[in-house]
Amino acid sequence: MLPLTRWPLPARRGVAGVFTDIDDTLTTEGAITPDALQALAGLKAAGLHVIPITGRPIGWCAPFMAGAAGTAWPVDAMVAENGAVAFVQGPGGQPGPTKLYQQDAATRHANQARMRAVAAQVAAEVPGVALSRDSGGRETDIAFDYAEFDRHPPETVQQVLAVLQRAGLQTTVSSIHIHGCFGDFNKWQGACWIVRELLGRDLAQELDRWVFVGDSGNDQAMFAHFTHSVGVANIARFVPQLTHLPRYVAQGERGTGFAEVAQALLAARAEGGAGR
Repeated sequence: MLPLTRWPLPARRGVAGVFTDIDDTLTTEGAITPDALQALAGLKAAGLHVIPITGRPIGWCAPFMAGAAGTAWPVDAMVAENGAVAFVQGPGGQPGPTKLYQQDAATRHANQARMRAVAAQVAAEVPGVALSRDSGGRETDIAFDYAEFDRHPPETVQQVLAVLQRAGLQTTVSSIHIHGCFGDFNKWQGACWIVRELLGRDLAQELDRWVFVGDSGNDQAMFAHFTHSVGVANIARFVPQLTHLPRYVAQGERGTGFAEVAQALLAARAEGGAGR
């Protein structure tokens, strides 16, 4: 990983959109910090597309997309559950009337029943591991807490992953949760989907115009594909476990690191500008 200061000015000038993880990238101790929120606003005001993409459930995202006046995050869309479902902003910044899903309702319903059975299996085989506390808002995946409120060692994480994988779920691990889903979903696939839905464009054909910012294992697919990828400094604790690393790394951790990335983009546009 190169220091963020090595990100060339011409490359930064060409960026027209930002994807970002949320937990431990935008947030610090579970809450978005003022510097990160201001960074989102600055990017939007400069004309960039801004899309958080997270392992959090769609229900957890709802207040940040449809909050009272002045409380909604300044973003174009928010992709949840590692790419399977999203909220999009409607005209005039109003929340869209419906969520967007990649699976139809019948498939989601059937998968929910299958995932409940898998959760019971995890409880039986790995005592002490609990579903994430945000599970009530989940619609397309299942998540277990290993580092948000509970603390479990890597060995326990691997035990949970083994149960999920034997049951046929696709798995990934964020900075706080162990995820599983029935479906070919990850953040990269979700990013390509939302760019098609929202903008009618092919993300893979314009990667020089986008940047991704993240911090952990479920961001690897994004790190692997994006021409411009940045890790906030707290990615350091996951580096030994990652196959794909970001190209650049910020000096700051969490929200401070994201604000650093935003400032690098805004400074480049101030010097030369770039349209969408």
